Amino acid sequence: MTNQPSSKIPSCTWNRPIGLGWDKPYTVRYASNIDDGPWHGMPLGGFGAGCIGRSSRGDFNLWHIDGGEHLFKSAPACQFSVFESNGTSSQAYALSTQLPDDGSLKAWQWYAASGGRGAGEQGGGSGFEQQTGTYHALYPRSWFVYENVFQAKLTCEQFSPIWANNYQETSYPVAVFLWNAYNPTDTPITLSIMLTWQNMVGWFTNAQKSPEVRVRDDGSPVYDYQPRWGESQGNYNYLVESPQYLGCFLGRVDIAEPVQEGDGSWCIATLQDAKVEVFHHTKWNPVGAGEEIWSTFADNGSLDNYINATPAAADEQLGAALAVRFTLQPGETLKIPFVLAWDLPVTEFAAGINYYRRYTDFFGKNGQNAWAIATTALAQYHTWQQKIESWQQPIINREDLPSWFKMALFNELYDLTSGGTLWSAASELDPIGQFAVLECLDYRWYESLDVRLYGSFGLLLLFPKLEKSVIRAFARAIPHSDHTPRVIGYYYTIKSESPIAVRKVAGATPHDLGAPNEHVWEKTNYTSYQDCNLWKDLGCDFVLQVYRDYLLTGADDVEFLADCWSAIVQTLDYLKTFDLDGDGIPENSGAPDQTFDDWRLQGVSAYCGGLWLAALEAAIAISQILLNHNLGDLGVLAVQKSTYETWLKQSRPIYQEKLWNGQYYRLDSESGSDVVMADQLCGQFYARLLGLPDIVPSDRALSALKTVYEACFLKFGDGKFGAANGVRPDGSPENPQATHPLEVWTGINFGLAAFLVQMGMKDEGFRLTQAVVEQIYINGLQFRTPEAVTAAGTFRASTYLRAMAIWAIYLFIQ
Repeated sequence: MTNQPSSKIPSCTWNRPIGLGWDKPYTVRYASNIDDGPWHGMPLGGFGAGCIGRSSRGDFNLWHIDGGEHLFKSAPACQFSVFESNGTSSQAYALSTQLPDDGSLKAWQWYAASGGRGAGEQGGGSGFEQQTGTYHALYPRSWFVYENVFQAKLTCEQFSPIWANNYQETSYPVAVFLWNAYNPTDTPITLSIMLTWQNMVGWFTNAQKSPEVRVRDDGSPVYDYQPRWGESQGNYNYLVESPQYLGCFLGRVDIAEPVQEGDGSWCIATLQDAKVEVFHHTKWNPVGAGEEIWSTFADNGSLDNYINATPAAADEQLGAALAVRFTLQPGETLKIPFVLAWDLPVTEFAAGINYYRRYTDFFGKNGQNAWAIATTALAQYHTWQQKIESWQQPIINREDLPSWFKMALFNELYDLTSGGTLWSAASELDPIGQFAVLECLDYRWYESLDVRLYGSFGLLLLFPKLEKSVIRAFARAIPHSDHTPRVIGYYYTIKSESPIAVRKVAGATPHDLGAPNEHVWEKTNYTSYQDCNLWKDLGCDFVLQVYRDYLLTGADDVEFLADCWSAIVQTLDYLKTFDLDGDGIPENSGAPDQTFDDWRLQGVSAYCGGLWLAALEAAIAISQILLNHNLGDLGVLAVQKSTYETWLKQSRPIYQEKLWNGQYYRLDSESGSDVVMADQLCGQFYARLLGLPDIVPSDRALSALKTVYEACFLKFGDGKFGAANGVRPDGSPENPQATHPLEVWTGINFGLAAFLVQMGMKDEGFRLTQAVVEQIYINGLQFRTPEAVTAAGTFRASTYLRAMAIWAIYLFIQ
């Protein structure tokens, strides 16, 4: 605890008045998709450790504790509260504007929401004519600044120890809450800050160990997730302290070895210091009226130091509480740290398939280490805070970057924490563990390769070792096959009989690394919406990401290229089998067989054909590097290189002849469509990114890009929403009922903006980016960025991986 001034909140945060609702937040496009509403805040917790979220109304409401599973539910007893007295009057509030909707905690007084338009929608505490404070977020930090209610000036900074190139603390299951209290008056003020938490041990695992997989109405495979929320029998809380620290340990009796998913411990803790009094209460009823906590706290800011470690009965739930009371003299400032830690070391996929989380490499695997994690945070939080600031500051200080861009650049990284993220413990094969992020919450499978072609730039630039671990997992999967027959969901949505397709063909690049109900990294191609063995972009996406990851991490990890080379050869050979007319370019089949998987392409397509050309160039470059380093069978390598050179020489003129129309590249060679596809030259973008020869002439690329900017962006919705995926040159739809062509895909737009910057059109790139950022951060989509928004104010597929493509823009600005 220090009397140091508070660190300054950056000016480029996403911010919103505390408790202020939205007049017309975006709503979900399809009823089957997840729509939790706009009350999302920055997540807290390390990569793969599970995370929690606290919204701008102050409630803890997001629980991604069970790897890959989503739970959005306010927990009123998990809360900060503040007592204040100036000697003549006092007040106390729980710092959420959202009252419990289950009738609990009626004895508590709840904080008032800020006034203003939309404030009546928050359903929380009584309205307040002026602003009661501001919530700020700049991942991985967020702040609550409380105003016009307390006489003291109070700020709570929240963060987890996440910063670039950090492969230890970034995995920790911990959140730091650093309170800064300042007395601006001319009389002493007594304050008490209380943290209450429920014992949640055992709650976060699926009660259905083998849930049935079914096809949802949108064609996606889904299963039920039933957490054991509220099942607390056998849970206990006890006081734990040292000369420096005091906390409440939240455990459970009879936890078996080895630990099972959901079992382990939680801990809330703070510092002991001569400047403060620390109070505790280890067992209270969080679903009752709450008077056993509130009566003493609201009276004088204390707790009764009640200790009871008796385990909970079958119908009982447990809360714990810590309070820190202190008096500030006029002009005095004090910082008070609280930490929340959890130790739930196991993620279970299918029944019996268990993985330990990365942080267990540093704290052990028995699930009893929440106190050790909490005290580590109390000892190191100041250092962590400095490391985060040192990482962020060079970007924050750049005067050539607008504030909204800096804000979105950092905040879009939220998905690395809350995207159902997995990060396994180290092994001999994977010395920093294996890593994976979901495509999104609605399409719950990991690291969809077509999506991460765009969305992996953040991971690559900030945590390159994790990025390479993902690509290595794809390389290992390519040779394998799985002949399990499946019905394809797309045909279900168009009410047509589905062909039966095998799950995974040997040599085909898998679409994804599996789902949390099976065996991630080992059982791939979970999605069955389309037959991904037929996709024409996945193999190219793999080759391009291999070479990209090599180049952008120093161009010296030749072993990485060698590890991936066999898979590159297999997938390119496999993809070439779809060149049915022998012209050198694999054709699209007329079914949606690429990342735009509701959009039929026929023959040679601009999108897939361009990726094919760029992938061949990348494969030629990789083979030359391996030859230069004498890695592999040099004779075989030379033949492979020559083969790709032959394919490229044959393909390049065909691409021009069949697709260039004098202004832009046609959607494909056989449909006759005049649609301007926004992402028609993704292959050209990647070729330039990787320092490879242009796959199309530069003047044609620029002409196509200007046409895309005009038609898909400026003429679509008056340039307010971003670029639609595909419209006619005048901005009109080819088919007004189409899905993907008329959606604005956030990640595709960020990729397109990066292409604009790459081609010298920086102003246009920023204008496009700003339009998309505003749709997200003004309309209640923050910290759940969707794949798609529409001009009708709807969205699809929240918490989407592709949006981290905003880091590709920063790459080119650098």
